[in-house]
Amino acid sequence: KFGKRDFVNIEVIMRRKILDKLIKWKNSSQGKSALLIDGARRVGKSYIAEEFAKENYKSYILIDFNKVGNDVKELFDRYLNDLDTFFMYLSAYFNTKLYPRKSLIIFDEVQLYPRARAAIKYLVEDGRFDYIETGSLMSIKKNGKNIFIPSEERHIKMYPMDFEEFLWALNNDTLMDIIRKNYADKRPMGQALHRLAMDYFRRYLIVGGMPQAVKEYVETKDFDRVDQIKRDILTLYRNDITKHAEGYEIKVQSIFDEIPSQLQKHEKKFKLSSLKKDARFRDYDDAIFWLDDAMIVNNCYNSTEPNIGLKLNMDRTTLKCYMGDTGLLISHAFDENGIVSEEIYKKLLFDKLEVNRGMIMENIVAQMLVASGHKLYFFSSPAKNDSTSRMEIDFLILKSKITNRHNISPIEVKSGKNYTLCSLEKFLTKYSEQTATPYVIHTLDFNEKNGITYLPIYMTMLL
Repeated sequence: KFGKRDFVNIEVIMRRKILDKLIKWKNSSQGKSALLIDGARRVGKSYIAEEFAKENYKSYILIDFNKVGNDVKELFDRYLNDLDTFFMYLSAYFNTKLYPRKSLIIFDEVQLYPRARAAIKYLVEDGRFDYIETGSLMSIKKNGKNIFIPSEERHIKMYPMDFEEFLWALNNDTLMDIIRKNYADKRPMGQALHRLAMDYFRRYLIVGGMPQAVKEYVETKDFDRVDQIKRDILTLYRNDITKHAEGYEIKVQSIFDEIPSQLQKHEKKFKLSSLKKDARFRDYDDAIFWLDDAMIVNNCYNSTEPNIGLKLNMDRTTLKCYMGDTGLLISHAFDENGIVSEEIYKKLLFDKLEVNRGMIMENIVAQMLVASGHKLYFFSSPAKNDSTSRMEIDFLILKSKITNRHNISPIEVKSGKNYTLCSLEKFLTKYSEQTATPYVIHTLDFNEKNGITYLPIYMTMLL
C-alpha cells in the first residue's frame, strides 16, 4: 500500500532491433573497424550505444563532445602519436579502467569535434579497443570537409522506433509474432485480433517512434504531454536548421514548414511554386537534400519506368517529401493552437478523423518502408492525351530476388473503407511483364482478390 505522496518509478526499457546489428558488427569486425551510427536528432543513438556498451563490454567510456571541455579534446591533438599516454589520460579523466579487446569507447555527437573522427584511423589501427561514433549526417558532412575520412569507419542508419519496438515498450511481446505468422501464411488475422492490432497501431501513429515520446506515453498515457515532447523535438529541428543549414537556412525552413500542406493534397508531389512563384528545383535542391541527410524527412522520387532500374529512371525534380516520423508530422500539422487538441487525438484514436487521413497513412507507410530497407519511389504518368496511360502509384518496391521479369511491386495506400483502384488496374494492364505482387495497403484485414494482395497497414513493415 502506498500513501498519497508515494509513487512507483517504472523504468521503461527501450528495446531496439539495431542492437542485433551492433552485436553483429562487434563479432565480425574484431576491432578492425569503427561504427558510425547516423540518425536524426533524438532518435536514440546515444542511448543505444551506451546500452550496447553495458551489455557487451567489461568497461566503456562515453565522450560526449557536446559537454566535454578542451582538456579532453586536447588529448586528440597532443597524444595520437603516443597512444599509451592518450589512453592513460582518458582512463584517468573518466575514472574508468580500460581492458584491451574488452572495452568500448563511444564518441557521442562526433560531428561537433571532427578531429576525433579523423583519429579513428589511428585508434582502430592500434587495435586495443572498439569504437562507436554517433552523429547526424548533415552536421557530419558540414564539419568533415577538411578532415581525412577514415576508411576504417562503417556506417549504420538508425530510424525511429518501428511498430514492433513500440509494442515491446508497451510490454506486448506476442502480437507481432501473430501478425508475422499470418503474413507468412497469407491469412486474415480475424476480427478480434485485427481490431486489437489496429488499436495498437493507431496509438503508434499518434505517439510516433521518437523514444522520448514513446517513453512519456508508456509512463503517463497522456497525449498532451507526449505532444509537448514532440513539439520540443520540432523546435530542436528548427534550431538545427538555423544553426547548420548555412547559406540556405531560409529555404530549408520554408520546405520544412510546407510539408504538411503539401501532403494534404490529393497529388502529394512537392510543388516548389507554393514556396515562391517561378521557383526552380536547382534553387532548392541543396535545401531538400539537407533535410534528407538530416533524416528529418524521407524523400520519395518519381521513377519514370517501372523496371529493376528504378534509380536509373529517377526524376530527381519530381518528389514527395514525407516526415521521417509520423508522430512528429501530426504535431507539425495540427498546431493551430500551439498544441494538438485532445479532440484531434480522440478522432485519430477512434478512426473518426474526416480529413488528413490519407496524408497520415501514406506517411507512415513511407516511414515503414524506409525502416525495412527500401528506397522510396513512386510512379506518375500524367499522359494528358491518353487516359489509359494516366496513372499515379503511391510506391514502387523492388523484389528481394531479381528474376528475368516480374520484379516490381506497385503499392497503393488507401485510408478509407470505400475506394477505387483505377491507377493500379491501368498499371497492371500496361506493365504486366514488370509487375510482381501488387499491394493495396488499407485499414481492413488481409485479403487476396483478383491477383491483388490487400494488406492491413500494420503488416507493411514485413514487406
